[in-house]
Amino acid sequence: MNLPESGAPAADTSADSPPDRGLMTKLLHALARRLAAGGFDGVARHGDRLGALLWHCLPGRRRQAAQAIARHLGVTQQEAERIARESFAHNARSFLELVLVDRFGFEQEGTRLEIADQELFRRFFATERPIVVTTAHLGAWELMASLMGQWHQDRPRMVVVRRNGSKSINDFIFAMRGARGVQVVDHRNAVFTVLKGLKRNGVVGFLVDHNTRRDEAIFLPFLGEAAAVNMGPALLAVRAEAEVWSTFLVREGDRYRLLIDEPLDTATLDGDRADKVEAVARFYTEAVERAVRAHPEQWFWMHKRWKTRPKQGD
Repeated sequence: MNLPESGAPAADTSADSPPDRGLMTKLLHALARRLAAGGFDGVARHGDRLGALLWHCLPGRRRQAAQAIARHLGVTQQEAERIARESFAHNARSFLELVLVDRFGFEQEGTRLEIADQELFRRFFATERPIVVTTAHLGAWELMASLMGQWHQDRPRMVVVRRNGSKSINDFIFAMRGARGVQVVDHRNAVFTVLKGLKRNGVVGFLVDHNTRRDEAIFLPFLGEAAAVNMGPALLAVRAEAEVWSTFLVREGDRYRLLIDEPLDTATLDGDRADKVEAVARFYTEAVERAVRAHPEQWFWMHKRWKTRPKQGD
């Protein structure tokens, strides 16, 4: 069983020599320090510039994003291009915000961070059950690792991500994401680690909005079209009888707003395991759809979300 992946697939550069890796690691951390020195406002400015550069340099992705928006949101081509262009800027900011994980957290509530539903937030912290947190490549998704590191600090806290082909880049990304105490788990070897953590009433986070292979997928409606949904998080949640909480961190100007949906308790589901897994996968897929419809300019539209197609009978 494969688990959801964070970020785009990377070329395999694992054959780099150790001296090259050491130099690359130093350069990456130096660049991160320089970028982080500008704070949130500086990262936002650089993100906007990077997004504009990508918009002009990636015409294929630009067209793909605009076409997907027009098709799945039912908007005009002009409106689709506006949303697509804004999404390039938002996603560029998301990637750069990786360097700010150690500077963001609940201590900024009331200034830079706002909790949308305080009652759900209190319930999240009060529950003694294992928790599967699902989110998407939407808004400030890299900064979710910051909040994950601060949730339920007396329990295991993990995020499952895709390993980069370059050891230097991978080590850098894992270090950045884990800066507030969350354990970053390679998706290829995650099943045992995640189950062990959940059995200890841990909190495990997944990005659940990427395309996946047919043998790992369950096909469900997403924005009006069947999409391959990775059932790994759903299966793990069912096996651990976890609560599933869908959360999203969206931008509102220079502030961040944490959205938390009503949870799904997998212990209350009826049917066999396959029925329960489908119910959980449907639950978090519908949550992502609601978030994308509410904040379309903040989602990762350049991704080929509907690439894997169902066979007849799926």
